[in-house]
Amino acid sequence: MSLWLPVAPCTPARCARHTGAVRAALPAALMLLAGCGLVMLGVACVPLVRLLGPAPRHRLTRRWARAVPRAFGVRVTVRRHAPETATGGELVVANHISWLDIPLIASVLPGRMVAKSEIRRWPLLGPLAALGGTLFIERDRLRALPAAVRAVAVALRSGSRVVVFPEGSTWCGRDGGAFRPAVFQAAIDAGATVRPVRIAYGTVEHHTAEHRSPPAAGAVAFVGTDPLAVSLWRVVRAAGLTARIDVLAPIPVGGEDGRRALARRARAAVLEPGGVLRSRQTAVASDRANRPAESVHH
Repeated sequence: MSLWLPVAPCTPARCARHTGAVRAALPAALMLLAGCGLVMLGVACVPLVRLLGPAPRHRLTRRWARAVPRAFGVRVTVRRHAPETATGGELVVANHISWLDIPLIASVLPGRMVAKSEIRRWPLLGPLAALGGTLFIERDRLRALPAAVRAVAVALRSGSRVVVFPEGSTWCGRDGGAFRPAVFQAAIDAGATVRPVRIAYGTVEHHTAEHRSPPAAGAVAFVGTDPLAVSLWRVVRAAGLTARIDVLAPIPVGGEDGRRALARRARAAVLEPGGVLRSRQTAVASDRANRPAESVHH
């Protein structure tokens, strides 16, 4: 493991705890089979879906991605604070908590994911990610970073939407890591828009409650050395799980801001709403974001 890689202090034993209702083993096992079956169906259909045009392809991707969290027993709420970008490349940046983050974002903003190369070897999700055009990067090799930035910039220049988790590691939801600035250089080079997305998990009890700080993700947290199979079982055993996605106002790339300043602005929008790190540009966007135009339940 390279020393420059970001590491979260979160561990499965300390952070991935569920204190609410628990689903019985048999219904949980059936739910697990249904969820994995839906993922496998997505893998099988990707070659056919890729033959479609962008509009129907995105429509089918959203419907499938919407169904995945539901199949694993997670209720999803989407809040859109600003319209989607009509044209041009868009870099979607979000906090990273769980493997569920991927279908959650695909359900509202489908695009090409940037992921660590290890995911390519994951069962089910790995083949699906590869077929879906994921840009895999070798996190252990610092020398590979410039090539990864160039690949993202090329995708953005072509008009693609690229989705990245710039924390570089999963966190449990209580806190978050710094946004690594490298990928923001790709947005600057391509003249693309940066779209912040905030993801939060909870339970039915917390679904309508207002929190000054985000609740811990509990059973959904996929942190540390947690095996994927263990995380899947923990999720289906936990009853009443919820997820909320906030699609925030875009941050235009331009002016004198470098990649580090852009990364800080994006992090402030995602992890510190109302915080002191917002610049005058993002303050206006966040004020608008406090008045959501649309709320949708999946």
